[in-house]
Amino acid sequence: MEYPNFVLHGDICYSQTKHSLATAENSFLVCAAGKSAGVFSHLPPEYKLFPCIDYTGKLIIPGLVDLHMHAPQFAFRSLGMDLELLDWLETRAFPEEAKYQDRSYALRAYTTLVEDLQQGPNTRICLFGTVHVPATLLLMDLLENSGLVCMVGKVNMDRNSPDTLREQDAASAAASTQEWLEQCTPYQHCKPILTPRFIPSCTDELMRRLSAIQQHYGLPLQSHLSENLREIAWVKELCPESSCYGDAYTRFDLFGGGVPTIMAHCVYSGDEEIALMQSRGVYVAHCPQSNMNLSSGIAPARRYLEAGLAMGLGSDVAGGVHTSIFRAMSDAIGVSKLRQCRGAGDEAPLTLEEVFYLGTQGGGSFFGQVGSFEAGYEFDALVMEDPHPVPPFPLTLRERLERVLWCSDERAILKKYVRGIPLPRSIGTDPFPPAL
Repeated sequence: MEYPNFVLHGDICYSQTKHSLATAENSFLVCAAGKSAGVFSHLPPEYKLFPCIDYTGKLIIPGLVDLHMHAPQFAFRSLGMDLELLDWLETRAFPEEAKYQDRSYALRAYTTLVEDLQQGPNTRICLFGTVHVPATLLLMDLLENSGLVCMVGKVNMDRNSPDTLREQDAASAAASTQEWLEQCTPYQHCKPILTPRFIPSCTDELMRRLSAIQQHYGLPLQSHLSENLREIAWVKELCPESSCYGDAYTRFDLFGGGVPTIMAHCVYSGDEEIALMQSRGVYVAHCPQSNMNLSSGIAPARRYLEAGLAMGLGSDVAGGVHTSIFRAMSDAIGVSKLRQCRGAGDEAPLTLEEVFYLGTQGGGSFFGQVGSFEAGYEFDALVMEDPHPVPPFPLTLRERLERVLWCSDERAILKKYVRGIPLPRSIGTDPFPPAL
């Protein structure tokens, strides 16, 4: 398809590095064939004929990136929040996910999710589906039509889960994953990602079969790592030969290296696991709200940043109850302060610049050149009103962005672009109009 050329005029913010923010008031952001051509205080002559959309006084920022969400859990957000992780999985998550064997139920639930995502600030999302192929393809259909750019995984699990959700054996789990992958070719905006749920739910035989599938199809991978102390002890029992949780994935060649990999949580990753993630380029999906809600703990995000790990943010719905990565940004700052109060005095709390980077360019890099307005990046953008009421004193552009993180909701979003395409705000609207 042809991607448009146009210019946005307004007050522009984007990350320069993981520690610094670029701000440009009353400036021009150029979209050339679906990619950013840069930000300019005065519009260069070569772009003078591009249509210019005037958003004077409005905030223009990159679209947000969610590296970790469980699509079937959206329906029961906020329920069971007095439980810790493994109990919550057994009593809430697994029973809900079993319902997605019924395609009509999946249609109702996933339609509600995708409508919420269309209203919100996220433009790129990595999602877990369920073990059910028809429901996972249905989710991908809805996301494809929304115009959002997503990666979706058909979940694999052949042990330690309810009979209503557990796949029969490793062979049947791998076969259904291949069946799903063979039906994924038509999608342009919604791509498959290999998804072993986590080590406790996948036998060694299933992991070997998934490794073979990964090598054949060249797929990225998403899973969970070191989220909860009980979970880590369980992995040690199941995989006594592994030196750490991450090593249990590495033994099947499913932990970075040549496999683009996201590991969610990493609350308790030690020195060996951190070094392994660093050497193999594994992404950390930091999910601060979920880690609070499910009593998992507080991930050492400052340590990961300083170690140079690839990292972004995740909503982890329904462990987290908010889909907006703005909420994950503000929560990431809050829990980093609590971590320091609890004794990690050498770990300074995260800054606005750092969490904004994680929710845009940091997580966006898993999708390629995404999450910034530097020249050559894919043009994902939000145009936003300042949260109301506006203070009775002047604000810098950085302060306006700070208020957006804490105070905004979907009503503040005036326009949302992905790859330069203005997106609809509801299901059933054509996301690819013939002209702006």
